[in-house]
Amino acid sequence: MDFITLDFETYYDKEFSLKKITTEEYVRDPRFEVIGVGIKFNQEATEWASGTPEQLLKYLRQFPWQNAMLVCHNTMFDGAILAWKYGIYPRVYADTMCIARAIHGVETSASLQAVSEKYGVGKKGTEVVRALGKHREDFTSEELSRYGDYCVNDVDLTFKLFTKMAKDFPRPEMKLIDLTLRMFIQPALDLDLGLLEQHLIETRDRKDALLEAAGVTKEELMSNPKFAEVLRSLGVTPPTKISLTTGKEALAFAKTDEGFLALAEHDNEQVQALVAARLGTKSTLEETRTQRFIDISKRGLLPVPVRYYAAHTGRWGGDDKINLQNLPSRGANGKKLKNSIISPAGHTLIDADSAQIEARVLAWLAEQTELTKSFAKGEDVYVKMASHIYDAPEEKITKEQRFVGKTTILGAGYGMGAPKFAAQLKNFGVDMDIGEARRVIKIYRDTNWKINKLWRDAHRSLVGLTKNEKTELGVGGVLEIVPEETAIRLPSGLLLRYDDLQFEQVDENVTFTYKTRKGRTNIYGGKVIENVCQAVARCIIGEQMLKIAKKYRVVLTVHDSVVCCVKDEEVDEAQVFIEQCMRWTPDWAKGLPINCESGTGKSYGECG
Repeated sequence: MDFITLDFETYYDKEFSLKKITTEEYVRDPRFEVIGVGIKFNQEATEWASGTPEQLLKYLRQFPWQNAMLVCHNTMFDGAILAWKYGIYPRVYADTMCIARAIHGVETSASLQAVSEKYGVGKKGTEVVRALGKHREDFTSEELSRYGDYCVNDVDLTFKLFTKMAKDFPRPEMKLIDLTLRMFIQPALDLDLGLLEQHLIETRDRKDALLEAAGVTKEELMSNPKFAEVLRSLGVTPPTKISLTTGKEALAFAKTDEGFLALAEHDNEQVQALVAARLGTKSTLEETRTQRFIDISKRGLLPVPVRYYAAHTGRWGGDDKINLQNLPSRGANGKKLKNSIISPAGHTLIDADSAQIEARVLAWLAEQTELTKSFAKGEDVYVKMASHIYDAPEEKITKEQRFVGKTTILGAGYGMGAPKFAAQLKNFGVDMDIGEARRVIKIYRDTNWKINKLWRDAHRSLVGLTKNEKTELGVGGVLEIVPEETAIRLPSGLLLRYDDLQFEQVDENVTFTYKTRKGRTNIYGGKVIENVCQAVARCIIGEQMLKIAKKYRVVLTVHDSVVCCVKDEEVDEAQVFIEQCMRWTPDWAKGLPINCESGTGKSYGECG
């Protein structure tokens, strides 16, 4: 297979740039213009080409794309230009930025400049700053030549990085990068414009009505204590933080507080409306996202922007300002955005969701045999947990008691204490006093004592990492402690990193922290296990996606689910095959009981 390393240089100005608008909007905008392109074919000298759109198309078409791997730094951008502007589709997509995030973690910069300096392959130039506001015809021949040299250097840096980083990079992960990029570069999903426009009108009217019904004054919106009371009246626990000034717990209502900003995505639209009003914004998240969908639908199909290795645990994340990872899904209004994402004519969507995968991974990893067997037998583990909690026969467990059992299984597995457990239940409308919460947590830990032990093992692993010592963690051979990298090697071969891991001991209490972009973050045994379970689940789903992709097109992944687009006449056969793939267990996960649920529909919302 041939390798083609590529970098486009395009027109930008103070308002029209990737800093101001999304990649999709930028490339599809009428103002978009290619100034030139740098290309390296295999190991030949890198070339710079500039010209009219027709001249560039003729130049690009001379390369054997059908048997080539395209290598870029940010292939989502360059690959989209190649596809949407020139109709060129290489055999495989690769991306040095994606590889860098996977190898070095998401807490360090993956920019071309930063990664080039890390590997010592050269320095990125600065000529691009002189191109601000200049169309191709505005460049002198000397300026265009300098711009070409700048672009050629970027291509050469990208090629050098790829040869260094890809050498030992896991092949399955390389395939996942290709699969992820195709979701955006080769869009398959459409949008229902009529439904979106109707939803936008209804959402705006509903927001105004909700604010009026709330009867909240400006004073109440801007007063922290009063705003906290308003949230509590809606069943929402106000977010808190430790004040840097006093060192005490304080309400987290600043524009930069993550807990507060998360409320902008709350399922309750009244909460969204109140947060938007508090922030002084004109629109709720639902409004802005609906408008963005409307704008995209007028430009073409929906490029699915899913970021490869977006999270610390390797999970995919949202990108390009439309986070498809957290679309509302509750109630008729909540599902409107999902319902607006539709299959192309003659096709149906299949959404397969891995059932309780983190809870299953946790039980298996801890060798909590009884719980693992219950999952394998298809028993209702939530009812069984509720039976322990309420000391009642399983057949006598009520719906409300089962919900408590479910919340316990899904929430208490990572060391959650009684106060947080009670608060979590309250957010779901269940009141439980602190004494009862302590009793429930104790029952969970006594019943699942090996999970409790796994947290302690993880704590010892943190100690080992700070002392450059190897320790054992989880079922044999699945996880490898890598002290020299202060990391845990996952089944994928990639690392779960805890960079610059440090500890502080006061009396018998030990606090561990590691370095992130936002500062130092606390880490402890239960949190390590949460990270590990999410990362292992992601490894499994990644392998399952590759199996599915051999036969059917994967168009989206959201958390633990995989969405495929198949021909109408193949729906039944495809659904069976996709479910088989989603129940398949990798060789390294023998004994891990995996299950899934799936649905079909003409829209994404109909599948669930």
